[in-house]
Amino acid sequence: MNRTSLVICLAASMVATVGCASKNYVKQQTTPLINKTNELDDLTAKNTKDIKDVDARAQAGIQAVNAKTVEVEQKAQSAGQTATSAQQMADAANGRVGVLTNTVANLDNYHAVAETSVKFGFNKDNLTPKAQEALDQLAGSIASTKGYIIALEGGTDSVGSADYNYDLSQRRANSVIQYLATKYNVPAHKIYVIGLGKDKPVETNKTSTGRADNRRVDVRLMTNTVGESTPASTPTTGNNPSSM
Repeated sequence: MNRTSLVICLAASMVATVGCASKNYVKQQTTPLINKTNELDDLTAKNTKDIKDVDARAQAGIQAVNAKTVEVEQKAQSAGQTATSAQQMADAANGRVGVLTNTVANLDNYHAVAETSVKFGFNKDNLTPKAQEALDQLAGSIASTKGYIIALEGGTDSVGSADYNYDLSQRRANSVIQYLATKYNVPAHKIYVIGLGKDKPVETNKTSTGRADNRRVDVRLMTNTVGESTPASTPTTGNNPSSM
């Protein structure tokens, strides 16, 4: 081999060695970059998923809040309507109370058109058929009576405590009120309860007959109309006075 050939071989060998070294160097330098890029891609994908999850939860929360807001607004509107209705009822009740107050204040100007007395059994507050018949007779004069009120005076016998008898007499009066309101459409503000309890007996409580007479509700149809021509009817009883 001549010198020229030897030089060429050495040069070729050096080029090959340098080329291999360059490739290895490039590979060593680029591999970490590629790995880092892959890690960043994975991290970006994870962040994107997390953002979507957070957004989905946020949207769900917003929808829930909106739904709750609508519900609250509906309840508030309903409450407002209920309050308005209650106020209207209160105003109407106050008006009726005012009418009744004036009525009571001018009670001396009223006179009886018809009256009856309904009797009750011992410790009972239900109306007997005979008591209902007596109320029917009195109620027949309501339609022709202008400016009327119905005055009730309830009573009990002397058996039992004062508190219990007040409650019992109230229940007896309520039975009369309910009957007149249901069957004859008499409004509650037209009915005035004058006296209750065992404080005003009409007969002695020393006998069974007297105690039976005291278990009663006296009912009077009254008017303040001047010149009312209908005479007061003779009091009738709505139960057997001797019943217990």
